[in-house]
Amino acid sequence: MKKGEVKELKLIVKGDEAGPVEALADAIQDLSTEEVKVNVIHRGVGEVSESDILLASASRAIVVAYHVGAPPQVRELAKREGVEIRTYHIIYDALNDIRSAMAGLLEPIEVEEEIGEVEIRQLFKVPKVGIVFGCYVRHGRIVRGNPVRVYRGEELIKETKVSSLKRFKEDVKEVEEGYECGVGLEDPKGIKEGDIIRVYEIIKKAREL
Repeated sequence: MKKGEVKELKLIVKGDEAGPVEALADAIQDLSTEEVKVNVIHRGVGEVSESDILLASASRAIVVAYHVGAPPQVRELAKREGVEIRTYHIIYDALNDIRSAMAGLLEPIEVEEEIGEVEIRQLFKVPKVGIVFGCYVRHGRIVRGNPVRVYRGEELIKETKVSSLKRFKEDVKEVEEGYECGVGLEDPKGIKEGDIIRVYEIIKKAREL
């Protein structure tokens, strides 16, 4: 999501009585945040109707049915139009569900997680290839293409990526704990035997409101 861009969740609220419908619709709109605006485009009393479904389809809205249902022909129309009808009997459940729907509109956050630690035991200069490190996976795993940080003791020496990975002479995608491997790095300069490679993975996690 671009900076300043606001997502919008559109809803139609139907219920069995005017008072509860107004209370629920107002509570739903109060859920709006700086990143997600909740817009109740229609509220009304009675069962979910075909006109509700057509409006929801045109507006890309979700229908919230509070203590009311929808006749079979209306549900069939909703299915054809790709409109979701969510039925509730407790306001608290409706609000929690809508919060989850709002969170689903947000772009996931990227989190860096350490997945392995590798010891550099040997350094080889391979013609036409460059420097390859003979390594041992002490913890976790090492994965080709993943970002790494190289440490000498507690000092950070370099941040780079795994450019190649071999088990014996075979190219592999990853190597697990307890195995030796040949590791190529995008920027191998200044790295020595005894240095430690810490391997990371970028994980996308769902946002919470």
